[in-house]
Amino acid sequence: MSAEEPLVISGHAIVGEELVPVPADIVIKGGTIVAIEDAKNVPARWICPAFFNAHTHLGDTIAMDCAVTGDLTAMVTPPDGLKHRYLKAASYADLVSGMKKSIRFMAARGTAGCADFREGGNDGVSALKRAVAGQQFRPVILGRDGGEAVADGVGISSTRDVPDSGKIAAAMKSAGKLVAIHAGERDNLDVDEALSCDPDLIVHATHASYDQLRQCAERDIPLAICPQSNWIFSVAGSRNHPPVRRMLDLGCRVFLGTDNVMFVQPDMLAAMGFLHTVYHLDPPDILRMAVAGSSLGKDPFFINPRARANFIIVNPRRSNLAFSKDPVATMVKRGYSVCSCKKVFNL
Repeated sequence: MSAEEPLVISGHAIVGEELVPVPADIVIKGGTIVAIEDAKNVPARWICPAFFNAHTHLGDTIAMDCAVTGDLTAMVTPPDGLKHRYLKAASYADLVSGMKKSIRFMAARGTAGCADFREGGNDGVSALKRAVAGQQFRPVILGRDGGEAVADGVGISSTRDVPDSGKIAAAMKSAGKLVAIHAGERDNLDVDEALSCDPDLIVHATHASYDQLRQCAERDIPLAICPQSNWIFSVAGSRNHPPVRRMLDLGCRVFLGTDNVMFVQPDMLAAMGFLHTVYHLDPPDILRMAVAGSSLGKDPFFINPRARANFIIVNPRRSNLAFSKDPVATMVKRGYSVCSCKKVFNL
């Protein structure tokens, strides 16, 4: 697209953070939305903001569907969890290849970015940067084991696993980088210490208490929930964990993620469907969670004037989705059945 020639895309656009479907012409110039104009007789297609996966471990692709042989600690806790043994045994080339294929899968399913906890120090960060090179995809890279120095920030495992979490977080804050911490996944005993690190993101909060969630709301600390992963790892067994309804009622900012590619495909359409089926939340709230994590980067993906144009176009006429009376509800509840979508990513 020429910077001088505007591109007009017409359809039922799911606009703003309120995610209201409106018939509109979206005018794009130089990759930026310059106008959203009311329109009549638009094509029967849906224009939906691109998704952002708020928590991934893309390196785990190389251990996809390995046998589950223990609890959460045995599977994923550093330094000797099963995933870490697979990562140590993997070649750099295989690590890059696995992450590249997962990124391509995510982009094909409408996800334009993710927040990745990147193991492996500098080499791990380098591998992800190489995997994403040349792709229309924006990762927020949260390094570990020294890799945070060359990443967008640090991705800390539970503070119970990293004794010097406070010092690491303080150093990152001083450097103007992001601090993300796993907390509250199997119990709430590590949440208070995580909060003391003044994080930019808490991942999971599956068992966070009312008071801990209230602090997150008051301090505007976003929460990245990964419900499907929680169920697979048996740290959740009801819609009370994670307490998503309570998070929303308290005013927490909630993002949606998929967690380890070992066990969960990084598919935000499937993640939204799971969240709706099990937790019975309103579709606009769920779709907002699937987009809002993009605020961790410099340009949120919501469809607004002056925003970068990052959205997907779905043609519902290719299936029974043509009979939908609510595009937002259908994207959340049945979006996993979308065979293909056209991407407009201007990251």
